[in-house]
Amino acid sequence: MLNRGRSSSIFVKFSASFLLVGLIPLLALSFFSVKTFSGYVERYTASNLQQMVLYMGYNLNSAFNQYNEISKLMYTGRYDGYIDSYSRNQTANVNELGQINAIPIDSFLKTLLFSDSYITGVQFVRSADGKVYSQQKENRSLVTDDFARPEWLAAMAKDPAKAAVFPAHTDDYFFDSHKTVFTIGRTLIDTSGRVSREPKVVGTLFLDIDTSLFQQFIGELSLGAKDELYLLDGQGRVYFSNQDVAPGAVVRPVLNDKERITLSQEIPFLDGQIIAGIHRGSLFEQLLSARMTVYTAIAICAVVMIVMGAWFSRRLAAPIRELIRQMTVVESGNLDTQLTVNSNDEMGRLAHGFNRMVERLKIHIDEAYVAQIKQKQTELNALKSQIRPHYLYNTLEVIRMNAVDKEAGEVADMILALSDQLKYVIDYGEDRVSLGSELMHLHNYFYIISVRYENRYTLQQEIPQDIDLDWPVLKLSLQPVVENAVQHGLRQKGKGTIGITVERRGHVMAVTIYDDGIGMSRETLAQLHRNLEDPAAPSKNVGLKNVHERIRSSFGDEYGLTVSSREHIGTSVTLLFPVIEQRS
Repeated sequence: MLNRGRSSSIFVKFSASFLLVGLIPLLALSFFSVKTFSGYVERYTASNLQQMVLYMGYNLNSAFNQYNEISKLMYTGRYDGYIDSYSRNQTANVNELGQINAIPIDSFLKTLLFSDSYITGVQFVRSADGKVYSQQKENRSLVTDDFARPEWLAAMAKDPAKAAVFPAHTDDYFFDSHKTVFTIGRTLIDTSGRVSREPKVVGTLFLDIDTSLFQQFIGELSLGAKDELYLLDGQGRVYFSNQDVAPGAVVRPVLNDKERITLSQEIPFLDGQIIAGIHRGSLFEQLLSARMTVYTAIAICAVVMIVMGAWFSRRLAAPIRELIRQMTVVESGNLDTQLTVNSNDEMGRLAHGFNRMVERLKIHIDEAYVAQIKQKQTELNALKSQIRPHYLYNTLEVIRMNAVDKEAGEVADMILALSDQLKYVIDYGEDRVSLGSELMHLHNYFYIISVRYENRYTLQQEIPQDIDLDWPVLKLSLQPVVENAVQHGLRQKGKGTIGITVERRGHVMAVTIYDDGIGMSRETLAQLHRNLEDPAAPSKNVGLKNVHERIRSSFGDEYGLTVSSREHIGTSVTLLFPVIEQRS
């Protein structure tokens, strides 16, 4: 029985045929071909790659020098070691007239910005008052009026007469910008008047340059997934790399191993070098001569294997085709199908397993999955439809009355805020949004509330730095809580404050919304807790109950909201969401 079972196995038959007439000659010919040509190919390829790295290093150094020369345009006349023939007092020119070289600073920065296609942004920090002048090719604005990278100014202060190059980084000091750039900085020194021991630094210029400049040169190497490339300065700090290495980190690339061909070229401007580690295996896979040799061996073996393949193709192909046909039927949604089991070999067991899988899948879909999904979707749609309409109608009425009453410019701001809310609320395509998007929607809502009630209420927000604003929360989960605080907590008091705090508790994110309104009695708070825990119980707090049930439906029963309150002191509502890290 044992011998009979093995002889009926398709795997045994295929393996024996492949080893006899396919694998042995394939291995022999492949070994001979690789052995013959590997030495020649390696020498030729290494020499060619070295020339490409040399050329790339030369181009990179020239590019750095080019941007260095652009930064020197702050100095007119002959420039040589900061000895300037221009006699204007640059301190007064910059601080009092707001000019560089008799040109307004913004105009000068714009000239630099459009002098090269890879320059994405230019900033000038005036030393006297820290004022930041900025120009960008796109319509962007700075996140803060202060210079976002004070550590750069501190680094350049050690040697003001020398240009500085800062490694690749994200220009996150602009709103909604995630470009990867490297920055060249140069200080503007007043060279007029008497020479002093300490340079008279008037300001500092920073040029942001798109790292696609590097890709222009690196693309010529056609690096593979296992190849490594590092652009380092004299201290081993990374300026650019195709590896997952933080810019500015100090690395020591592995230069001597049997798996890589290591090539390097000096970059005088950085007092560093560019190092390329080309993976030998990946390199030889791309070589046409070695590939053609292996393909020839495979073709010879394939001819022999075709003869053997014809012998058992009918027994092997027929059940496979039938299985594929039945799988296509199942993919179309028809689960009323069965395969005929004709043998006890692997194909027979596969057909039997396929039949059992279809039966179980049909039972599972019919009895549980479809019903549960439809029920959950119906509940979520019903809950969301209860939250949206009445607030939008009230807001439109407030805008109309405000326009009739005041005819003020703030009406335009209210309409803009409402427009943003409409786009946010009416977008039914997503149920989970980022924490930052939900907070932005909340601020638009509260702006209209503050105008409606003549700025009697204020909104305070406290977001720690360790909170990632990309963490997902349920859409329209915060606004109903704030609306409830205004309607039931602050309106009866006349004025007050609503605060928002966010904290991380392990794998849970807690968003707390509190107010200093009239609060609730113990009996009212206890009744509210009972209503939240009992889905069938009627409740006046529809907004809180809807948010609580939506959170539990989306994330699980361990999440939701809790309420604490003290009469005449205020109310606090805490919403719990799971921390879900977003993959880049």
